Amino acid sequence: MDLTSVREVVDARTAGGWRPGDAWLAGGTGLFAEPRPGLLRLRDLAGLGWPPLTAGRDGLTVAATCTVAELLAFAEDPGGPWPRGRAFVARCCRAFSSSHKIWNTATVGGNICLALPAGPMITMAVALDGRCRLVTPDGAERTASAEELVCGNGRTRLAAGELLRDVTLPAAALERRTVLRRVGLQPRGRSAALVTATAEEAAVRAVTAFTVTAATVRPVTVRFPAPPTAAVLRRALEEALPPGLMLDDVHGHPVWRRHLSLHLAEEARRRLAGETGPDGGRTRAADPDPAGEG
Repeated sequence: MDLTSVREVVDARTAGGWRPGDAWLAGGTGLFAEPRPGLLRLRDLAGLGWPPLTAGRDGLTVAATCTVAELLAFAEDPGGPWPRGRAFVARCCRAFSSSHKIWNTATVGGNICLALPAGPMITMAVALDGRCRLVTPDGAERTASAEELVCGNGRTRLAAGELLRDVTLPAAALERRTVLRRVGLQPRGRSAALVTATAEEAAVRAVTAFTVTAATVRPVTVRFPAPPTAAVLRRALEEALPPGLMLDDVHGHPVWRRHLSLHLAEEARRRLAGETGPDGGRTRAADPDPAGEG
């Protein structure tokens, strides 16, 4: 879509101070997807040259300008570190309701900052305890968890002119057992409900966490010091998912989305526990990767 109010596109390295009407430009797939009245100048991040991915002992740092295709290529590298974590990251990448053409342009940071409930990079970052590094227009830095950063449908806690620099996924989170369950109205369509479950395996720590996205206006996570029973999980999610938190749009009614979230969470719980349900613990709904576990 043409942004008819934009008057100039400037290099972020030399753009000077932040002005009203400015916006950061990375991949642009979200920025150009709808009218942006009042937008006057785009500050292009392409020239900053941030390494897309940096793997180290502490974990994986994903630059905001890293494309989905670059992240997927890393996740599917058979010789890379954290096989469980990379398998989970790959499944999140493939949860996009878009073409490979978009994957080569859309960025991880853009998907997070757009803050759409169905954003799979939000799911990935929240489920893997992602820490976001934020930079203010004057160069100061602060950090926030991905779960804190995304606070509503299309809403984040970014201040005016603040930039998401990168997201770090801790090594410990990348080593967890993971399960992903997803439902959409179409096999490759937008997610109507997406539930992830992760479990620690260290003897001194056995935290199990369930994260609900796509069905809710913001990410919701419930955590347990030990694997929960079906009743405990359901009770916790019923309390954490009040009707007002469920998304209501053309892709699904809130009551339906809440039901799906509870159903998918129970499937994920059974898979982590090594149990099987009536359909073997796998959803029959429109999930292109029904196994979804690592």
